[in-house]
Amino acid sequence: MDRRSFLKGLGTTVAAAATAQVSVLAQTEPDHAAGAANVLGPGAVPVTLSINGESKQFSLEPRVTLLDALRNFGPLTGTKEVCDRGTCGACTVLVDGKPTYACMKLAVEVQGTEIRTIEGEAKNGQMTAVQQAFVDCDALMCGFCTPGFIMTATALLAANPHPTEEEVRRGCAGNLCRCGAYPHIIRAVLKAGGVQLPDDNEVISDATMA
Repeated sequence: MDRRSFLKGLGTTVAAAATAQVSVLAQTEPDHAAGAANVLGPGAVPVTLSINGESKQFSLEPRVTLLDALRNFGPLTGTKEVCDRGTCGACTVLVDGKPTYACMKLAVEVQGTEIRTIEGEAKNGQMTAVQQAFVDCDALMCGFCTPGFIMTATALLAANPHPTEEEVRRGCAGNLCRCGAYPHIIRAVLKAGGVQLPDDNEVISDATMA
């Protein structure tokens, strides 16, 4: 057999095997034609989000994250974009009361949930206890991490109204402060929870909340 005949025979064999494999798959795969999941995209689709108690209508591509929807289509820019990869916590919002990285959720995924952002916290110019404590304790420097910390602390205090310092550290471990304001942040969360604070001359340990 020459090389050309061999290659022709090999191609025929491969094609026959592939055809047989497709035939087997067609017989074993479930029939998705009836009742198949609704495929979204790649173009924009209607998206309805409940944000801070208000229903908002968007036209978004399914790939748009909740963070992008809030900042670029909201526009609610209090939720900050920093790492955009779920590591810093600056974009933390509450989804049904649970701290959630907005950069890690698609907007289409959170339809039917209640979303709370930093813009929904203060009412009629009156800050929440957490916000006021952050001001009183000087718990911010550049401020980029502050909205995420406030939302995380709000959820923490809703679940545990009077946490210990260790519980605050653990509850806020998913948020990073690149300015290093951790001692003030811990103090602020404890104050918002009505926990007796050390004297101002005493320093809460400044180890990071890892």
